[in-house]
Amino acid sequence: MKSITLTQFLTEERRAGHGNTDLNQLLEVVARACKRIGVATGKGALGGVLGEAGSENIQGEAQKKMDVLSNEILLDANAWGGHLAACASEEMEDPQQIPDAYPKGGYLLLFDPLDGSSNIDVNVSVGTIFSVLKRPENSGDDAATSEFLQAGREQVAAGYVVYGPSTVLVLTIGHGSHVFTLDREVGSFILTQRDAKIPQETSEFAVNMSNQRHWEPPMQRYVGDLLAGEQGPRGRDFNMRWVASMVADVHRILTRGGIFSYPIDASIREQGGKLRLMYEANPMAFIVEQAGGAASTGRGRIMDIQPDALHQRVPVFLGSREEVETAERYHRETPH
Repeated sequence: MKSITLTQFLTEERRAGHGNTDLNQLLEVVARACKRIGVATGKGALGGVLGEAGSENIQGEAQKKMDVLSNEILLDANAWGGHLAACASEEMEDPQQIPDAYPKGGYLLLFDPLDGSSNIDVNVSVGTIFSVLKRPENSGDDAATSEFLQAGREQVAAGYVVYGPSTVLVLTIGHGSHVFTLDREVGSFILTQRDAKIPQETSEFAVNMSNQRHWEPPMQRYVGDLLAGEQGPRGRDFNMRWVASMVADVHRILTRGGIFSYPIDASIREQGGKLRLMYEANPMAFIVEQAGGAASTGRGRIMDIQPDALHQRVPVFLGSREEVETAERYHRETPH
């Protein structure tokens, strides 16, 4: 079987009317940057990239050295290509404008440069998540923060890369979600699964059980019924899996089904949730929906949310469609 590289795949998609040359080149730049991040994470202690950076990001979270390095790699790679007007990162308070020395394009890029970075020191899979938006027409020279505040349904592309035993890129440009594996010997991402589909039903769930005491009543009831297993109201046993790296948890769900949940709880109520809408929830929701799954806050579709802040947070339930709909039903039936 002939190998199809990411470049060939994107070219064929463009000829089929999906995407365009500028978008394709932007996605290839992001993919190349992720290869560099993969090399750095692969070196681990040998590359001096483990441990704390001694700084905090805009979220008030301690940064790992790899957080800072991954952010710099993505910013540097995308500065000069001429496809972007600006970048926004989970690690920075404001968007990064394209330097005046370079041409500016019609797209906006958002990214979580190293998702799950708390796992980097213990050699557990981490990843990069990204989202691409079209810049509004009649915009000024510099891209304002308001230009990024588009609902997730406006995304033109989204993807994530898992740095694990193999380096895997999952990408959507709105016509299915497709899986590419990095062939390290030739340096190319190769298509290994076209139009991936998440099983509609599941008997696996992913949730941080250490937060159980803070959950709202509907979440308590939902997980309680899952844990009751065959003897409970769900009538079958469920297995729990939790990596604490969203890209790894979502990739498992994309591969074999499941539901990923990070609900609102008392400890994070004031900030609106744990996960960031623009950098994590929206791109993952786009990928999951394009793979036949569903993505919800528990009370509505994630990609229908109109953002009001660049670093807005939301509750997240995503994965196998029937199970996400079941979780939503628990939240509708039980008062806040």
